[in-house]
Amino acid sequence: MNPTTSQTPQAPTAEGDHGEQPADGLDEAAIEAGGERAVREGSGPGADAGSGPDRDSGLDDGLDDDPDHDLEDGDSHRTPSGLGAASAAVVAAGLGVVGLTGAWTGRVVAERETLLGQMKTASGGSVAQQISEIYGDAWHSTALVNGLFALLALLVGVFALVRPAFGAPGDPQPGWVRAFATAGIALGVLGVLISVGMYFDLIVALPAASAAAG
Repeated sequence: MNPTTSQTPQAPTAEGDHGEQPADGLDEAAIEAGGERAVREGSGPGADAGSGPDRDSGLDDGLDDDPDHDLEDGDSHRTPSGLGAASAAVVAAGLGVVGLTGAWTGRVVAERETLLGQMKTASGGSVAQQISEIYGDAWHSTALVNGLFALLALLVGVFALVRPAFGAPGDPQPGWVRAFATAGIALGVLGVLISVGMYFDLIVALPAASAAAG
């Protein structure tokens, strides 16, 4: 009697099924854990596009490109040219010279006063009246015009000399500008004093009528 051993047929097992199933499970778990960690750290695909170094650099660029900040820097490096003070100093010196020597406007005014005096005394008048109308009025008009030029020279010279105190105190004026401004002030003061003395007959008095008659 031949004993027959009964065997249940088994389905063929694919090669590598038993060895790869545990490994596949571990790989999938590692991928999921790595994805969650990447999202938390901000480096994965789900991270916010506005976060991280790019966002910080954008804020820095916005602060650096502030137009007001650039304008302030430009204004701080801008220095006044000093052209106004220099021009005023030269004008003051010129006006001071005119105040002492006289101008054509003073001569015109003096000639007008002389003509008016002659017209007033044409029909007759005393010697004192003729002296006052023809000579004295012309004299006083010339002194008045010259005094106005001298006073203007004084004011312009003072403005040119003290201009840096109101504009740029830390920026000193050139020496020639201060020299012209000082000269204008000195000539202006001298011209004003002479004009006042001539106008009120303090320096040279008008001729007296008795001297003219004699």
